[in-house]
This record gives sequence, structure tokens and C-alpha cells, in this order.
Amino acid sequence: MTKSTIHAPAQPDEAAAGAILTIDLSAIRENYRRLKARLDGVACAGVVKADGYGLGAVEVAKALRKEDCDTFFVAHLWEGIVLRAGLGSEPTIFVLHGLLPGSEEEALDAALIPVINSSGQLAAWRKLAQRKGLTLLAAVQVDSGMSRLGMAPVEVEALAADPSRFDGIDVRLVMSHLACADEPERDANEAERLEFERLRKMLPPAPVSFANSSGIFLGKPYHHDLARPGAALYGINPTPGHKNPMLPVVTLEAKVIQTRQIDAGTGVGYGHTFHATGPLAMATIALGYADGWHRRTSAAAFFDGVELPFIGRVSMDSIILDISALPDGRLKEGDLVELIGPSHPLDTVADVAGTIGYEVLTSLGHRFHRRYIGG
Repeated sequence: MTKSTIHAPAQPDEAAAGAILTIDLSAIRENYRRLKARLDGVACAGVVKADGYGLGAVEVAKALRKEDCDTFFVAHLWEGIVLRAGLGSEPTIFVLHGLLPGSEEEALDAALIPVINSSGQLAAWRKLAQRKGLTLLAAVQVDSGMSRLGMAPVEVEALAADPSRFDGIDVRLVMSHLACADEPERDANEAERLEFERLRKMLPPAPVSFANSSGIFLGKPYHHDLARPGAALYGINPTPGHKNPMLPVVTLEAKVIQTRQIDAGTGVGYGHTFHATGPLAMATIALGYADGWHRRTSAAAFFDGVELPFIGRVSMDSIILDISALPDGRLKEGDLVELIGPSHPLDTVADVAGTIGYEVLTSLGHRFHRRYIGG
């Protein structure tokens, strides 16, 4: 018998997958256009960290390139290397976390621009510039009030007293990050803006970036030279409490793998946390916490707009639905039910889970068949 070689594809095909994740690249492009319109001539980057918020950094960035977006932000060096390989040499790619010790050569080889967050990162980048006899590009991030990343005010003040520490460094961007932009009524936003203005004036003259997705909606004083939206591109509402100005981007559908009828008193799922109070029609779908659907997210699926509540606990690979609201036989094995989509928007799913759309998107796993449309 001759052994055949099986080559596994990069993702399951539609027939083999238990669930389908559809990503609408035309919606991402439209969201970018809507943000650009609010910026009134200010340049707009695309944040594609965490593999494009879980939707595919290279695919998303290629779609944004069709809208003339030429600047991208990633979090880690490796994300930048992958993105550079996918996009080629032209776009500008910033690495938000800067450079961990020993990674400076890799960043240079991939033509990535580190966002310098500390005096130590600056010294290491300058040392490489001296060793190579080059002027190296960098962004500088200051901490204007979030206390997460960026140079603390005391570091900025020390740099201002010794400008030679930027020898060999061409600062292409000075930036900070808003902590409370999605809460426009917070005094913290204006306090951060004023502190950012103070700190950036101590650094070498360069274009300025301050506004994230929600920051764009705070108005012109926050826009500066370059906005860098992430979440809003992917359909997450940048204005919580108000109508979402963005188009939805993702639809998640899972396949039915079994339907059945149970009698009153029957326990369902691990721990029998649910017992039927009468005859009940159920369906089991091929989605669970191994696919990033959090165990605490006891929500519902939808079929033709009809709500099908979860019953019992979310399992690793499956969820059980109450399908009694559907006519007998209406839902069959292989049918798709909607978990995220027109009947169940992303932000609604996040609210039910007690989290945010960012976490829902970036948790979605790799067992889905990913279908890109509108690209």
C-alpha cells in the first residue's frame, strides 16, 4: 500500500470547519473613510496589532492600502516583521512596544520604526545608529497620564536638558495615548491633552499623534497631525452610549452538529446546571471556549432572526441551544446559526459577556473557516 502525503491547509475549508467567520473588508474601508471625513484633512493611520484585532493584519492592511493608508501600527516586533513581508517596502510601520533588548537589528533589517518608550530604548537605538554609521528613524511616546507606556515626565525633562541623546536619531513622530477617550465627559481627557502639549514641546520637532478611535470623536484639539484608529475600523463603537457610527465588519456563524428532543426533568450540559421544565427541542453547535467564545458568555444564537437561547454551560467545543421557538424540523444538521451579526451585534455580545468588543474579537480562534468578502 502506498502512503499518501496529506498537506494540511492554512485553515479549514468551509465544509470541514465547525464555524464560519466572515470578514467584510469593504466595511473596514468604509469605516476608514468615515474616520478620515471626521479628521478633515488630518492624516489617518491604521492600527493592525494583535493580527488586525484577530481578523488578519495583512488582509486588513491590504484593504486599507486601497484607501491610500500608508502608515500602520503594530504592538510587537514580530507583528511588524510579518506585516512588512505581507505589504512590501513602501508603507511606514511603527512598533508600539518599541524594542526589547537585543532586537534592534531585527527592526532595522525589516525597516520598522520603533516607538521609543524609555531612555533605555533610546540609548540602545542610538548605539545601533552609531555602530552602523546611520541615522535611524524613531517615534517617541510620552506618558501624558495613562501610566502604561511612554517616557515619564522626568525622563522627558532629562532629554530636554541633553539634546545630544538624540544624536543619530531622526524623530518622525511624537505621540501619547488617551486613557479615557471613550468617556468624553471625563476631565482626564483635557488634562492629558494639556500635559501632552507640555511634554512634546520638550522633544525634537516632529509630527504629533494623540487620537485613537474614540479620540477622533473628541474633536479637532485632539487630532494633531496623525490619528491612529484601531477598534473603530473593525466596527467596534468608538462612542459608547451613542449610536455606532461605524459599519459592522464581522459575522460569526456556527454549524449545527445535532438536534434532539428531551423530556421534562432532563439535565443538560456539564453539572446539569439546566433542567428542562417540559418537552424541549435542542440543537448542539460546533463552537465553544476553545474557539474563543468565553465560557461566561451565556447569550443566544439566531436563526432567520429567531433567538435561540443557550442552555447549560458553554463547553470546550460545543454549545447547546433551545430551539423550541422554531417549527419542528426547521433547523437541521449542517445549518448555520448566527453568533455575531445583524441579529446579534459585536458590542451586544460584549455587553452580555461583561467585556468589550476588543476582547471578543481578539479572542476568536483559528478553527474557523475565515471568509473575506469585499476585498
